[in-house]
Amino acid sequence: MSLGPEDWWREAVVYQVYPRSFQDTNGDGIGDLEGVIQRLDYLNDGTERSLGIDAIWLSPTFPSPMADFGYDVSDYCGVHADFGTMETMDRLIGECHRRGIRLLLDWVPNHTSEEHPWFIESRSSRHNPRRDWYIWRDAKPDGSLPNNWKSVFGGPAWTLDETTGQYYLHSFLKEQPDLNWRNPEVEAAMLETLRFWFGRGIDGFRIDVMGMIVKHPELADNPLNGDWMPGDRERSTQLWQNNRNYPEVYDAVKRIRAVFDEYPGRMGVGEVFGTAEEVGRYYGDDDGNGLHLAFNFQFIHEAEHGLTAWDAGALRRIVNAAEASLPAEAQPCFALGNHDRPRFISRHNADARGPERARAAVILLLGLRNTPFIYYGEEIGMEDVDIPEDRLQDPARIRTIGRDPERTPMQWDASPGRGFSPAEPWLPFGDTSPNVADQDRDPGSLLSLYRRAIWLRRNTAALLRGAYRELPAPADVFAWARVLPGEPSVAVAVNTGPTPREVDLPGGGTVILATDQALEGPLKSGKLTLPPLAAAMVQAPKY
Repeated sequence: MSLGPEDWWREAVVYQVYPRSFQDTNGDGIGDLEGVIQRLDYLNDGTERSLGIDAIWLSPTFPSPMADFGYDVSDYCGVHADFGTMETMDRLIGECHRRGIRLLLDWVPNHTSEEHPWFIESRSSRHNPRRDWYIWRDAKPDGSLPNNWKSVFGGPAWTLDETTGQYYLHSFLKEQPDLNWRNPEVEAAMLETLRFWFGRGIDGFRIDVMGMIVKHPELADNPLNGDWMPGDRERSTQLWQNNRNYPEVYDAVKRIRAVFDEYPGRMGVGEVFGTAEEVGRYYGDDDGNGLHLAFNFQFIHEAEHGLTAWDAGALRRIVNAAEASLPAEAQPCFALGNHDRPRFISRHNADARGPERARAAVILLLGLRNTPFIYYGEEIGMEDVDIPEDRLQDPARIRTIGRDPERTPMQWDASPGRGFSPAEPWLPFGDTSPNVADQDRDPGSLLSLYRRAIWLRRNTAALLRGAYRELPAPADVFAWARVLPGEPSVAVAVNTGPTPREVDLPGGGTVILATDQALEGPLKSGKLTLPPLAAAMVQAPKY
């Protein structure tokens, strides 16, 4: 496949910045856009002393009452005062582009804030021209709710509006009413918000809950989940058949993609949930009329198996299913964490060996055929923070698992303010270790391993564009090769077990990256011996 500049995302490494927690420059304890500008050289200054990322995804920066920290948008064409001004955003775009970094914003098409002017009009009367911009229904004849749908955050997905006597749908908080994407005016207005930002130079969008924007036309009840067990999340009592991944959503995806195609070089990545097959449908068909990328979150959580164990069999199953489910010339998009899920080490640290697994995970993520996304702080091994009850912020915690522990401020150094802010931060810091300053000059640190892995990928054709081919491996080892005609191949092996394992690589080769630098160098006898929980990349003419 011949790649042009508009295909930059195929070879990119993307870094997720949670703006509230990245860098505070005005002393209010909240990160801001100026802080992102000040830290751009850390992300990529053009040298291997920087992380080497190609693009930044900013979690929501739009004006918002912050009921759900920006995912309740009151204006899609502005900047929240906590983060700066439109002028600051324009400077950020320019400073990113000067360094060759693309910038993605977080687009929230499923719902707005209840304070958005559209909803204020919609709820003002049953006859307002924007009434049908949201989803309103009467109670059933017996007085019960319009249907049985649950909110993602728990409780019913319907709230009664006393003024007009009807219920409105909210798939999340009651402060986040769902837009009616079956109304062409709504779709047209939302697509115009994309054009607004493309016109300002934004390179693309992460699209929030892409799979929920189009629901069953009759809002039919969801079937009950016969496998639900007491103690499971409330929303799992039913199968989300009629309000997520409803078949007509894929037509809306194509129309969204058409707007991206009006601006060559723009990219859309969707937050979607489901099986590998369901994720694959968001890419469209072989003509490339769907999303450029759709997140596969199964390294974090599998719908069929629950929270994903660090297990070679599970990793192999996830990758092979993703590869088998995509249309021609599409590629997967994996992540090890994000702002909604416990951090990687915290998920895999029951035996206190999470930091070792985190080192192997770098090699997994950067060695697979995919567009990798890295959550801020992942590169220094940040863990979830135990937050006192009186400091908790996340509104979702009232009915479901709170997300504050994985959103704490970036730890730049070991000072009391961690280099993040001189003020009391909006969420408390974790322990002084890990931090960037301590790891910066340590060649054996996790940060150094991330830097080496990213820059190696940038400079190795097989890792950028090579096909994926699974390799035979012993129990506890997931091994594969990246193969590109005319270029040296790269084999990657990850030992998820507690004992050493030996992997046969008949092509021999040289270990070019490993969790332990002592493993690097020429292979002896075409065999790679991996210590427990170790991983390595091996380059050879052919595998």
